[in-house]
Amino acid sequence: TDAAVHDNQTAHVRVLPSFSWRLRRIFQVNVFFWELSVMSDVALAKPFVQATINVLSSMTGLSPVPGKPYIKNTDKAQGDVSAIVGITGCKSGAIALSFSQSCAIALVKGMLGDAIEDIIADTRDAVGEITNMISGQARATLSEMGLPLQGSTPSIIFGANHSLSFPGQVTTVAIPFETDYGTFTLEFCFQ
Repeated sequence: TDAAVHDNQTAHVRVLPSFSWRLRRIFQVNVFFWELSVMSDVALAKPFVQATINVLSSMTGLSPVPGKPYIKNTDKAQGDVSAIVGITGCKSGAIALSFSQSCAIALVKGMLGDAIEDIIADTRDAVGEITNMISGQARATLSEMGLPLQGSTPSIIFGANHSLSFPGQVTTVAIPFETDYGTFTLEFCFQ
């Protein structure tokens, strides 16, 4: 009987390490998928940041410098003129650019020179076109990475203290940019 008790105790000892190994493995797998989720959001953001810098530099002569990203906890836009593009495909969400008035005017002047006829119409067109170009360039990069996405036509919103509503209950990340002519913010969220 002593041998039988000893064998039972040994069997329990063998089960516990196997059980704890499984728990550790489950924990490791969950952490891996959480990290993958976080990394995929960063991977999604980088093409939009790079496209923002490329498009504004080449199309307007502005030299945007990105600031520190943060989680946006309000629907209030960071600028006076905003454009938002809905994103669908293997991920869904939206991106928005929100320009201060001075930055929006510099953007229009950079694109049109002295050919400004109607500042409101030209600003709406320029902000919409720039946002569409940024969205298209970023989506092309993401498609090369195996993430095909489609974008909607930009919606333009004017006015101080306007709101930007993103689809669903997702976290919105905002990245402020500085230029010689004012500030703007890139915002995005993906599900």
